Amino acid sequence: MERLLVCVDGSEYAASCCQYTAWIANRLEVSIEVVYVTDLRQFEVPFVADLSGSLGIQPFQAVMGQLQSLEEKKAEAILSQAESLLKENGYEKEVVKTHKTGFLVDSLKELEENADLLIMGKRGENAGFASDHLGSTMERVARASTRPCFVASRAFRPINKVVFAYQNVPSCQEALDFIKNSPLLRDLEIHLVTVSPNEEETESLNALRGAESDLIEAGCQPNCQMLHGNPSHAISEYAQANEIDLIVMGAYGHSRIRHLIIGSTTTELLRDCHLPTILFR
Repeated sequence: MERLLVCVDGSEYAASCCQYTAWIANRLEVSIEVVYVTDLRQFEVPFVADLSGSLGIQPFQAVMGQLQSLEEKKAEAILSQAESLLKENGYEKEVVKTHKTGFLVDSLKELEENADLLIMGKRGENAGFASDHLGSTMERVARASTRPCFVASRAFRPINKVVFAYQNVPSCQEALDFIKNSPLLRDLEIHLVTVSPNEEETESLNALRGAESDLIEAGCQPNCQMLHGNPSHAISEYAQANEIDLIVMGAYGHSRIRHLIIGSTTTELLRDCHLPTILFR
């Protein structure tokens, strides 16, 4: 891992993103690019359209110019604040700052091309509204990204204990390989858990033991546990009971049609558990 891509906005989650980014960067000695994307929707709302009719075309153009100028100043302030937070938390290298206009998910392919890990807040600037829901941009980006995504919680806290929510699926194998090969988590207390209904317990237990052997071979000493019940609830309760600081899991392992019908464990866990999470595709 050589480069982190950090997505920030004007929300309180941006500070947490920067603190977790500095923690990761200081453990891995990587470079950082901070990006702020101006959401085009703010210039397309009915309020702006109404201005053109009530003010006339020339005053409307002047107002639009002022809005765009304010947005540029906002972007500069947000990126500068992110750089300051990274420096305050021990990051000493140069920070690349990028401002784009459009939609983050549309710019993702270009932005993440040279990145190894994407970092973003669980929610954005509208975090004060509908607080039981995930940010729509976060979920869209996490689904679209080809890189692992670190989803930051509202407030930073040091990471000492990690729960790896394991299933015998390709995305979890990616996460397993990362834990084995990267120094980021290797010296932390790792809890390896799986959630299985009773009728599949033997198969799930065998997969859990295989993952445990892989981690031990890599020099880790995981605490292993078989859980039952609703996966998101079981993992969330386990994390709370064991004072876990970070969740690692595979993300969105089934089709979009299946998600529409029965929902997503990834989405449920991100919504219910107030911990930072690394998602692997």
